[in-house]
Amino acid sequence: MSLHAIRPWRHIERRKSRQIMVGNVPVGGDAPITVQTMTNTLTTDIKGTIAQVQAAADAGADIVRVSVPDEASSKALKEIVKESPVPLVADIHFHYRRGIEAAEAGAACLRINPGNIGDEKRVKEVIQAARDHNCSIRIGVNAGSLERHLLEKYAEPTPDAMVESGLDHIKILQDNDFHEFKISCKASDVFMAATAYQMLAEQTDAPIHLGITEAGGLTSGTIKSAIGLGNLLWMGIGDTIRVSLSADPVEEVKVGYEILKSLGLRHRGVNIISCPSCARQGFDVIKTVEALEQRLEHIKTPMSLSIIGCVVNGPGEALMTDVGFTGGGNGSGMVYLAGKQSHKLGNEAMIEHIVEQVERKAAEIEAAEAQEAAE
Repeated sequence: MSLHAIRPWRHIERRKSRQIMVGNVPVGGDAPITVQTMTNTLTTDIKGTIAQVQAAADAGADIVRVSVPDEASSKALKEIVKESPVPLVADIHFHYRRGIEAAEAGAACLRINPGNIGDEKRVKEVIQAARDHNCSIRIGVNAGSLERHLLEKYAEPTPDAMVESGLDHIKILQDNDFHEFKISCKASDVFMAATAYQMLAEQTDAPIHLGITEAGGLTSGTIKSAIGLGNLLWMGIGDTIRVSLSADPVEEVKVGYEILKSLGLRHRGVNIISCPSCARQGFDVIKTVEALEQRLEHIKTPMSLSIIGCVVNGPGEALMTDVGFTGGGNGSGMVYLAGKQSHKLGNEAMIEHIVEQVERKAAEIEAAEAQEAAE
C-alpha cells in the first residue's frame, strides 16, 4: 500500500447526497468525487472533438462535456459518443430541441440552463427524452444567465437568486417524477458561488457539481478555483467538479486532480512534494521536478514522491513518502524508499533512477491490490 494513502487525520466528512449515474459513472453517495472537463473544439469537427475527449480521458477525466449548439452538432454527437471512452454530457442552451436530439444521440447526461432553456412545457419534453434514453440531467444555474423574473426580484445576481432558480427547476423535475439529476450554481465571483453552494447543499440531497465559472487563465483560474472549490470540498460539499480555465481541457483535469489530492479526497498518479529551492540545494530542484513531472505522467497508481534540495526538511518529508530524494553534498544525495534511508545516489543518475524506483513501486502497489481483489 502507498504510504500516501494512510493518513488517519486526513479526513473530510462528505455531505450525504443520493447517487445518480452518468452513463456508467456513479456520481454522489459514497462514489469518488469525479473530475470533469469540456471540449473546446467545434462539435461538428468530429475527429478533433474525439481526439480532445480521448486526451482528457487519458489525463484522468471521468466525464467530458460537449457543447451542442445546433442540429449539426447533435448529429455529430452521435458519432462522437460511439468513440468516447468516457460518458459525455451534452451542454444545452437556448433551444430545448437540442436536448431531445442529444438524448437520442446517446448523451449520458444533459446539462440544461434554467436561465435560457425555455418554459416548463419545454423542460418537460427534455425530461421525457432523458427518461426515454436513460439519460441523467444536470441543472446548471449560472449567475450570468439567471431568469429575468429573478433578476427583477433581486435586482442583480445573488446567491439567493441562484438557489431559487435551482430549486424551482428541481421541483419541475421532481413533479415529473424524474430524480436522476445533479445541480450546480456557478458564478465567476468566488464569494457568490461559495455562498450559493452552501445554501443549496442545505436544501437538497441532489449530487452537487462544483465549479467557479469563467475562472480565467491557467494561473489565475487555478488559484481562483483552488480557493473556491477547495473551501467547499473541505466542508464536504461536492460530488463532481469541473475547473473552468481558458486553457487546454487536459489542464483542467490536472488541476482538478491536484485540488482533490491536496485535500486527500482523490488520488491518481504521483504526488510530488518538492521544495522551492534555495542556496542550500544540492542539485537543481526546479529542473529536476519539471523533468520528473513529464517522465511520470504515465503513472496512474496513487503514490507520493519527495524531491527536496537539502537536509533541512528533506529527511522528514522523505519519511512520509513512498520514494524520496534529498540533496546532500559532493554531487550526491540520499534515496529513501517506503520512508526509510535506502542508498546514496549521484546527482547525474538521479532522474533515471527515481523514475525507475517510482515505476517499480507503482507495479508493487498494483500487484498487491490485484492480489487483494482476487482474495
